[in-house]
Parts: sequence; C-alpha cells; structure tokens
Amino acid sequence: MASDNSWQPSAHLNIIRNRAKLLQDIRAFMDVRGVIEVDTPILSHYAISDPYIQSLTTSYAAEKNSTLYLHTSPEFCMKRLLAAGSGAIYQFAHVFRNEESGRQHNTEFTMLEWYRPEFDYHQLMNEVNELLVHIGLKKADKLTYAELFQRVVQLNPHTVDINQLQALCQQAGWDTVTDDRHALLDFVFSEIVIKQRKNNSTPLIVYDYPECMSALSTLKAGNPVVSERFELFINGMEIANGFNELTDADEQLQRFENDLGARKKKGLTTPPVDKNFIDALKSGLPECAGVAMGIERLLMVLFEIDKINEVTTFSLERN
Repeated sequence: MASDNSWQPSAHLNIIRNRAKLLQDIRAFMDVRGVIEVDTPILSHYAISDPYIQSLTTSYAAEKNSTLYLHTSPEFCMKRLLAAGSGAIYQFAHVFRNEESGRQHNTEFTMLEWYRPEFDYHQLMNEVNELLVHIGLKKADKLTYAELFQRVVQLNPHTVDINQLQALCQQAGWDTVTDDRHALLDFVFSEIVIKQRKNNSTPLIVYDYPECMSALSTLKAGNPVVSERFELFINGMEIANGFNELTDADEQLQRFENDLGARKKKGLTTPPVDKNFIDALKSGLPECAGVAMGIERLLMVLFEIDKINEVTTFSLERN
C-alpha cells in the first residue's frame, strides 16, 4: 500500500532554509536604512473595497452576527501607524485573497510591505532596485505603462477606445462585452503585453498607470492624467506594486464609494468602509510612498522555480 505523503512540506527543505536567509537579508537591508519592522492584525471589522480583490471572511462568536475579514494587505493598519508618527516602517505579513490558486497564485501568501515618508514613487523605485541588487538580482529597467503598451500592441492605453480593447481581449481568448475600461486594460496588459517578457529575467519596473487603475495612489496632473503607481515584473510575473500614497481623506472616501458601487453592479458583496483608516487620513497622513512585494514570487525568481506551491511551506491542499 502506497504511503500518503501529504503530511510533508510542499517546499524542499533547502528552499525553506533559503527563505529564512532571504528574510534575514531583507531585515538587514531595512535596518541600515532606519526602517523599523512592525506587526499589525490579520483580522478586521472592515475590508478592502477594490472590486478586483475578494476578501476571505470568518465569524466572531463574541459579537452576534459579526463578520470579520482576513486582510488582503496590511496597508490600512500600516498607514494608521504612519499617521500616528511611526516614521518609515515595513512588515512581513501573511495575507489572504479569496481567489483560485494556480501556478503563481495562492490564497494565502507572504507580503513584504514598506512605507517611506518624504519619499516619492521614483525614490521608492530606486530603493526597490537597491533591494533587488542586495538579494542577488539584477537592477530593473524602467518604462512607462504607455511606452510598454505601445511597443507591444501599437496603441496608446490612455486614448484607445473601448471597442479596440474589446477586440484585443477577444483575440486573446476573452469573449467579453464589458465596457469596464480598467478590466479591459488589465486583461490586455496581463495576457498580451507583459507576457512578451515571460522569458526575460531582467527585472522591469512599469510606472505611470492609466488614471482608471489608480487604486490608492495619487494622480499626476497633465494630459493624460496618470496614476503615480508602479509595478515590478520579472519573467512576466508581477513581483511588487507601489504608489505615491493618497493622503486626501475626502478623495479616498469617494474612491471607496465608487468601488462599492462597482462591486454592487458586479453582484459582489459590499463590505463596510474602514472608518478608522479614513479617520487616520483626516488626522494627517504624511506624504509618502509605499510598496508591497510577494515573498514567494521573489523565491520563485531567485531559485528558478515555476510553481508557487514549491516555495510554500505547506500548500492549502496539504493543510
């Protein structure tokens, strides 16, 4: 009778040891720069409103009919610390996304997130590059979103019309009739544009995203208006996502309400807006830039591993 080996770790013990070394190296990098490590709760009464990210929930016996949310990022709590005067901070956080697992995705994963008061997103891009070199990777090239988009599909993402985006999506296998510009651009970028770099090990930072993809970032005035946001890709895989952080409480609340409207239109749940986060913004969030980076994906790149389960101590299927 064959033995059941599902009790064993998903990752080889050598990867587990190298993960510990990677975290140690990152802590040393942050320490010499005066960025302090913090720890914030996983559970919250509030959840992210983003219509493209779904939260996991649990119940709380001490509160009747209470729903708690497992955070998708430590962002809100970390910004509350910034508003309280913490200064530069970072965190290794287990985060949760209610989505299917796959080659590059796990429901639970580890995120390195850090914030730099008085940095703008270009300074933070430079620090991301310094970290890459520190852990043994190449320095990233940099291109704007529009430059990369136009190189691959010969269209300007800021002015392309919905019909053209729908046609590109259909050519790539998504037979959609949606007029959601964000969703269309995201599909074209992920399934056509960035896939061109699938076998390119040179890191690439893409910045100045279209306004509709601003998330929690500030906007840069001009023609076109762009969001002061960047992402890091290696081998066509997203590794990090960063912003000039929005500090205007009224603007942030309006974006949350717009997100909830989009969620309702899609038939998704509409979680309560995090009033503590809005109150923190009202009290005064310092001008800052922040970035979130996937630890498992960094390990995949560092050790040329194709499946995220192979760098995860115990995959969900084994736990």
